[in-house]
Amino acid sequence: MTLSVSSIAELQNIEEYRELHWEGSFDDYLEIVRTQPGVTRSAYQRIYDMIESYGREEYIDSRKKLVRYPFFRDEANEGKDAVYGLDIPLMRLVNVFKSAAMGYGTEKRVLLLHGPVGSAKSTIVRVLKKGLEQYSRTKAGAVYTFEWRLPDSLAHIAGANVFRSPMNEDPLKLIPEDWRDKVFRELGLDRNLGYPMQLSGEPDPASRFIYNELMKHYGGNWEQVMKHVSVVRLVLSEKDRVGIGTFQPKDEKNQDSTELSGDVNYRKIAEFGSDSDPRAFNFDGEFNIANRGIIEFIEVLKLDVAFLYDLLSASQEHKIKPKKFAQTDIDEVIIGHTNEAEYKKLLNNEFMEALRDRTVKIDIPYITKLDEEIKIYVKDYNPKRIQKHIAPHTLEMGAMWAVLTRLEEPKKHNLSMMQKLKLYNGKSLPGYTEDNVKELRKETIREGMDGISPRYVQDKISNALVSEKSEGHLNPFLLMNELEAGLKNHSLITNDEHRKHYREMITVVKQEYEDIVKNEVQRAISADEEAVQKLCANYIDNVKAYTQKERVKNKYTGQDEEPDERLMRSIEEKVGINEARKDDFRREIMNYIGALAIEGKTFDYKTNERLHKALEAKLFEDQKDSIKLSSLISNVVDRETQKKIDVVKERMIRNFGYNEESATDVLNYVASIFARGDIKS
Repeated sequence: MTLSVSSIAELQNIEEYRELHWEGSFDDYLEIVRTQPGVTRSAYQRIYDMIESYGREEYIDSRKKLVRYPFFRDEANEGKDAVYGLDIPLMRLVNVFKSAAMGYGTEKRVLLLHGPVGSAKSTIVRVLKKGLEQYSRTKAGAVYTFEWRLPDSLAHIAGANVFRSPMNEDPLKLIPEDWRDKVFRELGLDRNLGYPMQLSGEPDPASRFIYNELMKHYGGNWEQVMKHVSVVRLVLSEKDRVGIGTFQPKDEKNQDSTELSGDVNYRKIAEFGSDSDPRAFNFDGEFNIANRGIIEFIEVLKLDVAFLYDLLSASQEHKIKPKKFAQTDIDEVIIGHTNEAEYKKLLNNEFMEALRDRTVKIDIPYITKLDEEIKIYVKDYNPKRIQKHIAPHTLEMGAMWAVLTRLEEPKKHNLSMMQKLKLYNGKSLPGYTEDNVKELRKETIREGMDGISPRYVQDKISNALVSEKSEGHLNPFLLMNELEAGLKNHSLITNDEHRKHYREMITVVKQEYEDIVKNEVQRAISADEEAVQKLCANYIDNVKAYTQKERVKNKYTGQDEEPDERLMRSIEEKVGINEARKDDFRREIMNYIGALAIEGKTFDYKTNERLHKALEAKLFEDQKDSIKLSSLISNVVDRETQKKIDVVKERMIRNFGYNEESATDVLNYVASIFARGDIKS
């Protein structure tokens, strides 16, 4: 079929267009308010409902009940700005929105997202702005404003036949304040809104001027004035500067407060005769256009002091002061973000005490959970976006190093940084319960507020991908070399002690990677998940019988026998449990299983890392004689051995995501370790 205007036009949803461009009378709007009271919500109420409309997920972490909000996954935009690993800060932010929606006081504050560079502060605000745009296009998120429609005989009042409310005011603001309580009761808003009614104040100066002039013209007949009001659907849009504003500090000499509250339109002064006539004023400052929605202040504390004063009345009184006009009511969420250096300046500036008092600070730290950090890199470097093969664990090792740089040294000397990372990531370690993890988090002072930014890791992944050394594929060693080399000239590292610590963490990550690939090769050789599960079940049965002083039924003979001590010890030795500690280890395993049962969870050997490794090492030991890994690095390989090597390689490709080249590299690397006898139990 030949492409034509009509075939392209078929892509349009004309019904949606008509809904979003709905127009009606004031009476029509009153009927909408009666049936959909949510159209009268304040900006805070609308944003809170928007977040909740995506649902919530409750879960337990370290015996603490937490809430995760799917809204921040940005699924409507295919996760482009998804926020990972910040459930607690986001929960605090949403609680502030909820409190403000209920009128408990936080609606009179500036929300300040505070954290290190690259911790997703801007991303969180961007998701809120995009979400609000999309929500305003739905029936549940519908917003309305009004226009003045005047005949030619009255067009001089507005200077045009059609005059749109420049600040997108709610049409209900045209109802005189002393009538509103009764009107709102009649509309059922006191019963059906679900929130305290927060609509208050007068319309913007231009709308107020036209309203007063029409009231004079009709001798105070309000009903006649309302016949000139046309209510229209309001679609919020950052690009069109409707309901969403963004302010970014510039050079102090070029900053002008009119950017926030509007300025005189000098071309219209000749028409209306005065620069204090509201019709000769452009209500197009960021505060004006963000009315009914949200305004973002980028690096808010870099603003000139005069701008910060504007924030005081905008937050506390919900009023702004346009040049030559009285204070004007606004209804918008004021949210800013800043880094730590700027925030310290605020704390040290005694003249800014009033702003500090009107600020709700929400810390947005770096991610300290490995799985969540990995998601950041997988989002940008995946097969859909990157043609070059990225070997398994490459992004994981970059994420692991980044998280390690953000963790504080454990105060318990018998716990390593890597063990702490794994505990935070949900792994279990003998002797450590969820309560211990909770204590580990509590004992930290600034954990997550220092360390390496995800941006640095992303930059080095990009460098490694285009490097000649990664011509065929990118592997963890190439990435780690890039990460280490970049530390020398990292602009944000001014402390040699920190640089040394970050290098030490790279060594820790390399050791962990070595353990991981050795384990993968072991699994590829044994490659039988069912066999591991059977071995685990057999071990647990024997441990249970041993700790409870019972006998075990032999599945083959049906006879009750003593627990198989030889089997249990052959597994426990793989993780360094000596004879003297075997009873403690076995009790720990049974206590762990019992604790899971109390919480309604089922035991899975994969969550207990030490047991998992021990089982696989035992199975590997039982099967490793079928292939000699050391033959991999030999120049002469017989046909039978090559066949076995190819089988292992195929398993590496199928089960772990390698390609031919990266699988060969890993097998050669692990074979060299085996050849020198450097293999741990």
